Amino acid sequence: MKRSEAEILREYGPFPGVCNVAGVTFDGRHAWFASGDRLNAFDPASGEPVRSLDVAADAGTAFDGRHLFQIAADRIQKIDPHTGRVLATIPAPGGGGNSGLAWAEGTLWVGQYRDRKIHQVDPHTGAILRTIESDRFVTGVTWVDGELWHGTWEGDESEVRHIDPRTGEVIERLDMPTGMAVSGLESDGGDRLFCGGGNSGKVRVVRRPRRNAAAGGGSATTIGATAE
Repeated sequence: MKRSEAEILREYGPFPGVCNVAGVTFDGRHAWFASGDRLNAFDPASGEPVRSLDVAADAGTAFDGRHLFQIAADRIQKIDPHTGRVLATIPAPGGGGNSGLAWAEGTLWVGQYRDRKIHQVDPHTGAILRTIESDRFVTGVTWVDGELWHGTWEGDESEVRHIDPRTGEVIERLDMPTGMAVSGLESDGGDRLFCGGGNSGKVRVVRRPRRNAAAGGGSATTIGATAE
């Protein structure tokens, strides 16, 4: 298991009227973050807010290439990003207590905070397809290049972890500076990881470590859906 200090590339915010940043996602152009009663988009190049949607948004956020998905209490909402209209809802695992959300390979991955679990979920029914466990509170989940990453936050300590999607084994840990929380996690599809900054009202960018092509890093991983 590799361990290193997180390299903070940039900070955004705090944003006007935002007291807490929850879920984070990226639609290929804008970064989005949840702040309780709305979803907010900003331009990663300029850092300027561009728009917001009035929708319940108190935990994880994801984007499937067309729709936003947003956890609100005990449900996951499918949202039209152009209108903000909630198109469908499915139950969230465990009836709530979730903290992270990611889209990958046609399914959703949901982080369950205090239960320290990550569920793979059917986006149409909410059925749990697979569950892996962590030994830390799960505060964010993302996929990139076949890699599953999750954020942790306990006390004043946070990490960004690369884990085995089959077993939950930790492959790599990036330690955040003391007092710098990770409340949500999303990849830009490259070497940047957007990290929600919790009650700082900020979104930070952490560099995803470069891969050695000879070692096979960055290759896609296909995860078969199995019953929990």
